[in-house]
Amino acid sequence: MDQTALRKFDRHVGTKYHLFNSLFLRLPFDLIHQTGILLPLLSELCQTSYRNGRSPQEIIEAFFEEYLPGVEENEKTDLLFNFVKYIERQVVLFDAVEEAAFDELHDKDGAGTVYDMVTKAQSNGLTDALLHKLEEYRLRIVLTAHPTQFYPGTVLGIITDLSAAIEDNRIFEVNDLLLQLGKTPFVNRTKPTPLDEAKSLIWFLRKVFYDAVPEIVTKIEHGVGTPLPRKDIIDLGFWPGGDRDGNPNVTGEITLETAAQLRKAILICYQQDVQKLRRRLTFLHVYDQITAIGEKLNLTLLGEKDGYTGSDVLLSELHSIRQILAEKHDNLFAEGLEEFITKVEIFGFHFASLDIRQESRKHEALVEEIILKKAGQQELESYKAKSVLDKMKYLDTCKWAVDTSVTSDPTSVDIIRSFEAIRDIQSTNGIKACHRYVISNSRHGLDVYSIQVLARWIYGHEPDDIDIVPLFESIDDLGHAAEVMQELYTFEPYAAHLQSRDQVQTVMLGFSDGTKDGGYLKANWSIYTCKEELTTTSRANGVKVIFFDGRGGPPARGGGNTHKFYSSLGPSIENREIQLTIQGQTISSNFGSKDQAIYNIEQLLTSGIENDLYPKRTPGLTDAQRGLINDMADAAYQSYVELKSHPDFLTYLQENGTLSYYGESNIGSRPDKRGGGKLTLESLRAIPFVGSWSQLKQNVPGYYGFGAALEQLRSAGRENEVTALYQQSRFFQTLVGNSMQSLAKCYFPLTAFLSNDPEFGEIWNMIHAEFERSLQLLIHTTGEGQLLGNQTIRESIHLREDIVLPLLTIQQYALLQINQLSDSEQDQAMRALYRKLVTRTMPGIINAARNSA
Repeated sequence: MDQTALRKFDRHVGTKYHLFNSLFLRLPFDLIHQTGILLPLLSELCQTSYRNGRSPQEIIEAFFEEYLPGVEENEKTDLLFNFVKYIERQVVLFDAVEEAAFDELHDKDGAGTVYDMVTKAQSNGLTDALLHKLEEYRLRIVLTAHPTQFYPGTVLGIITDLSAAIEDNRIFEVNDLLLQLGKTPFVNRTKPTPLDEAKSLIWFLRKVFYDAVPEIVTKIEHGVGTPLPRKDIIDLGFWPGGDRDGNPNVTGEITLETAAQLRKAILICYQQDVQKLRRRLTFLHVYDQITAIGEKLNLTLLGEKDGYTGSDVLLSELHSIRQILAEKHDNLFAEGLEEFITKVEIFGFHFASLDIRQESRKHEALVEEIILKKAGQQELESYKAKSVLDKMKYLDTCKWAVDTSVTSDPTSVDIIRSFEAIRDIQSTNGIKACHRYVISNSRHGLDVYSIQVLARWIYGHEPDDIDIVPLFESIDDLGHAAEVMQELYTFEPYAAHLQSRDQVQTVMLGFSDGTKDGGYLKANWSIYTCKEELTTTSRANGVKVIFFDGRGGPPARGGGNTHKFYSSLGPSIENREIQLTIQGQTISSNFGSKDQAIYNIEQLLTSGIENDLYPKRTPGLTDAQRGLINDMADAAYQSYVELKSHPDFLTYLQENGTLSYYGESNIGSRPDKRGGGKLTLESLRAIPFVGSWSQLKQNVPGYYGFGAALEQLRSAGRENEVTALYQQSRFFQTLVGNSMQSLAKCYFPLTAFLSNDPEFGEIWNMIHAEFERSLQLLIHTTGEGQLLGNQTIRESIHLREDIVLPLLTIQQYALLQINQLSDSEQDQAMRALYRKLVTRTMPGIINAARNSA
């Protein structure tokens, strides 16, 4: 590791954390002084005991025997709960310290920033090429409410204030904020509703993105020396309140209310900016106009008829003021007005575009129900017997009018109401406010065309203001996605729809379910080749394809160093836009403050732009390199399928981890599996699947099979080819680097007691062997000598893992106690208590990992 970076990290993060951690002794918990004294002893005992091969149960029992002999059982659990509260606040402190050190640890003008992009383009004579790229390029960040965010809004606000106080070394304020933190609840007493989730993420829109996004646009304009023809090169999307896939709690009413909350939030932001402008623009012919704008915004908020009908009217009035400033007032304070105009051009009256998502089989059921209602049983049976293409042709001939009276099924009713909600939202907030319908589990062309048909039946005309977005997720679906789109491109009714949408087709690809289905390496390679095939097919049909990546926080769900992934894609993959979901912890860890957001948005924005400006930097893969990665992906897939097919695979995760506890934790409105009935790997959501492996500190979806693939190539004498591939391919470097992050967050001593377990010993040893194999061979491939050896992220992971080791131990101890309890009435009460303890350990562990689910 670079010693300068290491010293800087230790000074601004490690040392400061340990100094401020001492203040926790004054936090207002019961027995807090005892907790603060005993926790370091437990932490040290965990470190030494795991090295000596002891189990979590042995460690906790030894701790009480040595430090609290004779203590009652209820006092033991009380202290364990206090430890949980203490540790999760230590994690908050570490988050705040690391956030406060952000400017010290990151170069705001370094590689991947707007400044770096512009200056490089100027020095290479590529300014015109950059401007041309900016005319067609866009970054869309889509915020989702998937349950990986454990910090309530109150705690997020404390983190923001705490970071600022730490950065300025305001010791007394830090002390007060830590005291506030101790009195602030960390867990929801009830499950949040979809609207609660929406309001939580609107906090980030208002507090972070509202200022960060326009500032980036202004930086680009100042850098290139000319206004951009399109200000919305950075676009925001929004899933809470619109994503109803597997979430019966999202309804048409919730969707409408979410859109109303987004509109309200942006109008309030505008009001606040107008108030600031009024204090400066006090000139003749200007002050009255800006005052009138403020009054009209207030009427708009109240829903009065004299308010604004749309953001275009507001922009017209602002441009008029700008002209007066130029002609009569020497552009005094014009910069503030320009910033406000930029915000209105970017955010309109919608703030973020609300996407609608539902699963393909739900649409299929509705279409068949409509056919039954409109044409009868015989026609339905005839329809079911047709091929996919013939079904599409048949539906094109049906000229029905449909409303909610056609069905009594709640899901079908909601699908119809969601289309009605799109129309209503567009009429109040603008077309950009809600213009995409995402189809999960897209299997064939009919799944996509059904949305066009349903919209036509409900609206009475073609849905010219809606983008229909298929989502391909499984390995098989990714493999034939290009065939599906080819069928659609050549199907005249859908081709006509694309013409109305400027020949632009957005295709979403799911990293999460792909990894659950095929393992890390196979999923990433399948998505890469899927994008290549879709690019070729789309270009051949005159269609501009845009890829929308469904990414989670960890590498196992498409996370990790995301910007490096985009900068590693070659010319064989369309590069007009980068679209991706940002979920849970990743929102707060990468976009929790304005400075963080600006830096990370710039990294994403420039990664795609510079691919086109400097094509030689990422020339794409050669046939030999493609063959090598393909062989590795197949070998890794075979290894992962062998593990996944083990009869105890899901039971292992249920019995020894937190899989069955996600539904009990009040962190999200969505159930942890699709549909009812018995839990299966297919019905299991990717978040609890990946998150449970993370809580076990085994992170299987982030690396499993990689080591087996590398070993197979080594045995075949192809080791040098792999080394050369790592040195030459940025794509492979990114795959390796992200997988190494998953390995760095593993800790097998925690569950080593399972190695000799009669039921689960075999599968534990399979996983551990693959971990060791992947660890050693990936380190050898990079030539670095250790995991993440040249990155400060290694030190961050190390400190975070040290903080939560006692928490992990408590969790495993509670799980072991649960498995050992009988069905007696007394044991049932203890089981409930230990289940609560397991659930309470989850937030701190996940928050410490930052991108674990």
